[in-house]
Amino acid sequence: MTNVHKLPPILEDLRNHTPEQIAELRLLLCTDAPSRPDPRRPGFFEISGAESVYYVFRYPNGSKVLLLGVWERDHVAELVSCACSAA
Repeated sequence: MTNVHKLPPILEDLRNHTPEQIAELRLLLCTDAPSRPDPRRPGFFEISGAESVYYVFRYPNGSKVLLLGVWERDHVAELVSCACSAA
């Protein structure tokens, strides 16, 4: 029996994001962080980091990820969303 190590996908930045953002996204991809699919665009996902949300396109075979956009997480809106869904 052999161990097969899954290689992390190639990450391509299409908008010149900061090295810190690229590093966080690489870490999220390596740890299989949860992602939310874009219901209107197949292959597009949002991945939430500690302080940012990353909008990416994943190739179907999983070998490459394109970083399209990054924005700050709105923690207040997330709390309100959780409170409203619990009611």
